[in-house]
Amino acid sequence: MNSVRGWSDGPVGDEAADGGLSRLLGGAGPGVPDRRIVTGALVCRYCGADRFEVTAWECFCDGCCLPIGVRDGDVRSETTAWGLEPSALPEPGPSPAMVRCPAGHDLFQVAAAYTLGADGDVRRLSVGLRCPADGALSLFVDDARVVPRTT
Repeated sequence: MNSVRGWSDGPVGDEAADGGLSRLLGGAGPGVPDRRIVTGALVCRYCGADRFEVTAWECFCDGCCLPIGVRDGDVRSETTAWGLEPSALPEPGPSPAMVRCPAGHDLFQVAAAYTLGADGDVRRLSVGLRCPADGALSLFVDDARVVPRTT
């Protein structure tokens, strides 16, 4: 899948993962006094893998194939899911095709930056991708507004 988002060069190799992704997400949303921004590289909570295959709207663990909940808010409580209202950047298309970096690789390290409200709920979300093979970086979700949805 050709990404409509831009790719930039980053450092190559596993040891550079967190630094490159954190820089990419560094400006994730404006700071607001009653909110805090949390940023970090993601690791699968089930198997500990740090590589993910990415489709148009989800990231799947390379180790156990389970989704990490980008689109529906798997990090929230069991009774509440979320929807995302995109920022000004184009929304990923509905195609289930795999995302690939410009060099054609399809496994990524993923980092997320999310803004928490005073109540601890996620308010905004940004997700960055990094290809460990060639260092390519891309902003997958850019400061999308999180909208609670009852399941």
